[in-house]
Amino acid sequence: MTARTTDPRVLPAIADRWSPRSFDGSAVPAEDLAVILEAASLAPSAYNQQPWRFLYAVRGDANWDHFVSLLVPGNAVWAKDAGALLFAVSETTFPRPDGAKPNRSHSFDAGSAWALLALQATHMGYHAHAMVGMEFPRVRQELAIPEDFHINAAIVIGRKDAPEKLPDGYREREAPSGRKPVSAFAVGGKFTDLPAD
Repeated sequence: MTARTTDPRVLPAIADRWSPRSFDGSAVPAEDLAVILEAASLAPSAYNQQPWRFLYAVRGDANWDHFVSLLVPGNAVWAKDAGALLFAVSETTFPRPDGAKPNRSHSFDAGSAWALLALQATHMGYHAHAMVGMEFPRVRQELAIPEDFHINAAIVIGRKDAPEKLPDGYREREAPSGRKPVSAFAVGGKFTDLPAD
């Protein structure tokens, strides 16, 4: 594995976080998953609404095969070896006495919860991989997700394994991906001051 080069002041869990596809098939113990989800609960959110919800299955439980079947085949082929599978959804409105109001930051807030979840998993020796390759209509219907919740991503958590166990076409991608330099996405000024892609 190629390590990322970062400023030494970047937290190690951030630099070490990446999204593997090869997992060793061990379940994530309930007590570990609880800690990982508690870390997610500490994410900031607009008005402290905490709009995220996580529906999960742990490898070997009654929901596991069903949850894996909700992924597209290209993800299910490797995600089946993870230890936990979660679906992250977020409430799209603010409940108010005078009627629900749109929550424009629900996905942004759920993304913050995902990031803390991934960092906590990394800190505990796991890896997390988020994806949008799923059967969205089936996820909504079969997991009984209300219409006022947005389906953001599926997430697997597990212990990393050797790339060689992956099918052809996946092995060569089994390494931390590169990152754009900060100057490519952040500028002190207008959007038009950003460099062209």
